[in-house]
Amino acid sequence: MPIYELSPAARSRTDDALFAAIADALRSDGVAVFKQALPAVLQALLCEQFQAMRDARFHPAGIGRQRNHTRAVAVRSDSIAWIDGESVAGRAWLEWCAALQSYLNRSLLLGLFSFESHFAHYAPGDFYRRHVDAFNGEANRVVSLVAYFNPQWEPADGGELVLYGEGVEEGGRRVLPELGTLVVFLSEEFPHEVLPARRDRLSVAGWFRVNGSAAGRVDPPD
Repeated sequence: MPIYELSPAARSRTDDALFAAIADALRSDGVAVFKQALPAVLQALLCEQFQAMRDARFHPAGIGRQRNHTRAVAVRSDSIAWIDGESVAGRAWLEWCAALQSYLNRSLLLGLFSFESHFAHYAPGDFYRRHVDAFNGEANRVVSLVAYFNPQWEPADGGELVLYGEGVEEGGRRVLPELGTLVVFLSEEFPHEVLPARRDRLSVAGWFRVNGSAAGRVDPPD
């Protein structure tokens, strides 16, 4: 699994340098890790947002959607806060991801229709067992991405993302949740898990989706 680190010159030109690298990685490997990838202004806004958020904004994460949504503490123990664009940081993140969505649709003809995203907080000991980013009976999550906001994160701190799947070494590929790291992968092709963290771990996760609307059923649901 490739690990990319864009040069300062590439990062300073336009977002298209990163978007092109993401598209190339999805086309060739389906997954890639980008170190020091997020635009500096966007990274700073999201870091400030995390610092400003109170615990009351987060709620225990679950699995499934709508009527099938359940709290499953044996599967995951993190807390999340959905991003609705009410904050400056949230709007900036959603706008940046909309630009990435447009680029991927032009480059890869993926037909990405919508995007959903949340802040995630893993307290010490929190985890997320091995899973795939798709709901039972649905195939509408196409591309997953995760951005990390943890300065000076060391291997001893735990909390690694572990990716499995074709082209990934036996036992999975571990990714430290370091500040500025971005992981992007095809949602249905790469099972993954989050190992227990030994300190507070902050991230933003998001999913680009195709339109799963059908007769009598609107997608994405409210």
